[in-house]
Amino acid sequence: MTLSREIFRQYDVRGIVGRDLTADTAYVLGCAYAAYLKGRNVTGSVAVGRDNRPSGGELRDALVRGLTECGLNVVDVGQVPTPLLYWALNHVDVAGGIQVTGSHNPPEYNGFKLSLGTESIHGGEIQSLYALAVAGVFPSGKGTVRTQSIIDSYVEDIVARTGKLDRRLKVVVDCGNGVGALVAPQLFDALDVEWTGLFCESDGTFPNHHPDPTVVENLQDLIKAVRDTGADLGVGFDGDADRIGVVDADGNIVWGDHVLILYARDVLERTGPGQPIVFDVKCSQALPDEIRKAKGVPVMWKTGHSLMKDKMHELHAPVGGEMSGHMFFTEGFYGHDDALYGAARLIRIVAASGKSLSGMLSNVPKFVSTPELRVDVEEARKFGIVEHAIAHFRETHEVIDVDGARVLFGDGWGLIRASNTQPVLVTRYEARTDARLAEIRGEMEQWLRSQGVSP
Repeated sequence: MTLSREIFRQYDVRGIVGRDLTADTAYVLGCAYAAYLKGRNVTGSVAVGRDNRPSGGELRDALVRGLTECGLNVVDVGQVPTPLLYWALNHVDVAGGIQVTGSHNPPEYNGFKLSLGTESIHGGEIQSLYALAVAGVFPSGKGTVRTQSIIDSYVEDIVARTGKLDRRLKVVVDCGNGVGALVAPQLFDALDVEWTGLFCESDGTFPNHHPDPTVVENLQDLIKAVRDTGADLGVGFDGDADRIGVVDADGNIVWGDHVLILYARDVLERTGPGQPIVFDVKCSQALPDEIRKAKGVPVMWKTGHSLMKDKMHELHAPVGGEMSGHMFFTEGFYGHDDALYGAARLIRIVAASGKSLSGMLSNVPKFVSTPELRVDVEEARKFGIVEHAIAHFRETHEVIDVDGARVLFGDGWGLIRASNTQPVLVTRYEARTDARLAEIRGEMEQWLRSQGVSP
């Protein structure tokens, strides 16, 4: 078989089902993972979970066949959100794990998030897996498969970590028909909140709206339901429930960078000043400003769940997050991104404050910004365009190049970076006024057009 190198990405293996991602791909990946463990003298069982996309069953079966035919025992945790697979790595006797998931990508996608121990496999290690898969030299054996249900234990753990709420909040929960629907109802019942569910039926064809809470259009049902029910807040999850979207009582979207302000203030107040808070390059300038006000140390870093987790581990950061809604907690949790736990933690913070969500953020200076914008571009061109952007804008502006080109204009900034998961450039713009925002965006989008890209 021909194995597409393009699906072996920065922090997962992901592609379009039936085109570059097939059952044969999954089988070979299982074999390569077994060879990867053997090459590192790692022994033990492997946890396998999957989201609810229709292609997941076939891919899971082929993956497990590859793992077991190469001598690995599999603990099948079933259809679960990705964070529950990560949770299992801390609670089930396994050497690593693989989640079959398309995450927030369109329905035609699926993929694999891989872990060794409790750490994600990414970057060069993903390329090592590709090399092993292409070489085709695999161990042999006859592994076993056993199933283990983890949802009940997970919910008990989250509720114990959250504790009793200081007041009972009214919350709207939008699962977007993603696999989070298999956990959220039980979790929010156990948290003793008054909750209303939207699209809490698991259906991996996503018949109502696509489960990606970074896209404004996908939050419209949640916004309406929050306003209609008079809820204190609304939370939405992406397809595999590792990213959170938040709406306040007035129906305003609270983007990930402002949600992280609340997590950061909370942890710095409870556990002490001087700690690093890690965030990605897409976040508002309001975030580092507020981290400093709360006596924390802001650290801007690269987008990507594996990269963020690595940086947090390196710095011993208690919390971190991304504009996209990935939120990571090492203080009081396991260090991985978990939107279900993130929702529970946010509800606890709001309940304890005695204020509304918007009231808690009312003293944050207002910037005018775009949401995360995605510009279609050929996979082969996207990184080259970013390199050209860094060189071009550096002639006249300060440019932060930790991940793409974050161009500083003094009274605002603009970002051009290459997505690691899709054939797109991600852009975002922020300024003090609408007029200045339009100027910054206009200048950077004009340059993109000069590169043959249509923003």
